[in-house]
Parts: sequence; C-alpha cells; structure tokens
Amino acid sequence: MTINIGVILRAVFVFSLFAAAAVLAASVTAAHEFKVGALHIAHPWSRPTPKGANIAGGYLTITNKGKVADRLIGGGSPAASQVELHEMASVDGMTKTRVLANGLEIKPGETVKLRPGAHRILLLGLKEPFELGQKVNGTLVFEKAGSVEIIYNIEENAEAQNSPAPGGVAQHRNH
Repeated sequence: MTINIGVILRAVFVFSLFAAAAVLAASVTAAHEFKVGALHIAHPWSRPTPKGANIAGGYLTITNKGKVADRLIGGGSPAASQVELHEMASVDGMTKTRVLANGLEIKPGETVKLRPGAHRILLLGLKEPFELGQKVNGTLVFEKAGSVEIIYNIEENAEAQNSPAPGGVAQHRNH
C-alpha cells in the first residue's frame, strides 16, 4: 500500500481552511456591536414574541469609554409604535416594572447591562410578532452622544430565560 503524502497534506490544508472560515463566520456573527461617541453598544437582542403580543423587551450592553457621563434617554423602532426605558423595582414587597423618566446614566468607565429582570428597553405596540432569526431595526438616543442606529437580533437566550430576576422573582418571558 502506497501513501501519497501530497494528497494527505492537501486534504489537511482544505479542512483547515474550512475550519478557519467557520470560526471567522461565528466571530463575525457574534460581533454585533455599535458605537456612538465614546459609547459602545454590544449585542442588542430581543426574544421571539407570540402571535398577538404587542410588547417586547430589548436588551444590550452599553460601555462608556469616555471621560464624561452620558444618559440613554430614549429610542425608537419602525417595528413598534413606542419605545420606553424601564427598570424592575421592588415596591411594597412586589417586583414591578416602571418607566425611567430621566433615562439611564452611564458613568465614565462604566458598563451597564440591560437584561431581563433589570433595566431594559420596552418596544410597545408591535406591528408584527418577532420571529426567531429576524433582525429588527432600532435607534438609541443618548443625551450627549446623540442617536445611533442599532439592530436587535431576535433570538432565544437560555441564560436569560433560566435566571431569576433580582430577588428571586421569575421574570416575564416575552419582554
């Protein structure tokens, strides 16, 4: 039996190219970031919504790499009639959601996570259900940095779905 080293080396090389391409594609997909001024917005996402739902949560991470504080004061989306900033708060022993009327401050060097059971963006008056794999356009408005266009990935997030809200209270599944 004769072993052709050239054929084996070519096969290893082609396999390596495919593996490298797969890793690169995965990292490009995961790198879902936006920037405005000194603010970095990482991985905006929302969950799929059931038919007839008129509300969805928007989640993301904001890092202020600047030297002055900024404030997330609003947003918008063609997929919803209204966008509000909310927080979960304990009121009389019950966890409730409430509007952040003054927005959300991001101090210099600080990273703020908008996540289920905590601060979040609420997309109200959905024009159609969010479906797994869909991309939803949105805008965030900051007091100093201004506006930035973002894209929410509609995805399941097992970590978020399986973790309780602060205080051990189960969270809503669709916003």
